Amino acid sequence: MSTAAIRPGSAQAWVLALRPHTLTVSLAPVLVGTGIAVTRGGFDAGAALLALVCAVLLQIASNLANDVFDFRSGADNEDRKGPPRAAQQGLLSETALFVGLGISLVAAFLLGLLLVQVGGWPILAIGIAGMVSAVAYTAGPYPLGYHGLGDLFVYLFFGLAAVAGTTFVQTGTWDLLAVALSVPIGGIAAAVLTVNNLRDLETDGPAGKRTMVVRFGERGGRWWYAFELLAGYAVVALLIAAGALPWWAALVLLSLPHAASTLRTVVSHDDGPTLNRMLGATAKLQLMFAVLLLPALLFPGR
Repeated sequence: MSTAAIRPGSAQAWVLALRPHTLTVSLAPVLVGTGIAVTRGGFDAGAALLALVCAVLLQIASNLANDVFDFRSGADNEDRKGPPRAAQQGLLSETALFVGLGISLVAAFLLGLLLVQVGGWPILAIGIAGMVSAVAYTAGPYPLGYHGLGDLFVYLFFGLAAVAGTTFVQTGTWDLLAVALSVPIGGIAAAVLTVNNLRDLETDGPAGKRTMVVRFGERGGRWWYAFELLAGYAVVALLIAAGALPWWAALVLLSLPHAASTLRTVVSHDDGPTLNRMLGATAKLQLMFAVLLLPALLFPGR
């Protein structure tokens, strides 16, 4: 992406920093969690919408924090293969990014208080942990992404917390099906991060960013991506076999050609532009998976 036509401080610069093409990662878990709430007879449209907005705001906060703190650490430099970052390109000042980060966190907190009135202290705990993790992925005395913990925390917050938390805030119960379905949804969300880390392998290591891909190496990182992408299909198969999902949950297999195409591309390419496209393709797969699951959740009759 060329940034020559983008004016510093412009709306386009903010769009670049927000990375809207990956924000569906927040939508997919809320869809699945709400689908489970519907089948349990506890659907609450207002709570579902609030959960979605809070999840998107926390993802935006994480994107802005990554932009400024990766620039400060040297992980984003002139050798970067990824899409241009606002701080690296001088399109937004560090001060502006910190202001945007603060606004997104405050907005998530205030809207989250409405969810706390419905779900109580567990939702407060999840929200505060999500806010801390959004910043701590690249900042603080022990940045999670720099110590190989990014994949785990993406799964926890875009999988377990987002799916099960969305169900909980509508039904008032922690649902085992929601916990199980957090595996494919959170796993594919973590795979988005793995594509990012495969692309940035050459710059992350020298900057001291010990991601899972840096730890595993390029070949191991690609196997890790395959596992994160495909394990969810096995989980759905097991849930169907156990009677926890009806047979038409197998509709998720319709997303398998897209998964296979994305996997082949990630395994066979290491250039920045191709892997940048695979970020969006992996996020699209997560949304496809969630949408294809919905009929089995909304119409669970055997």
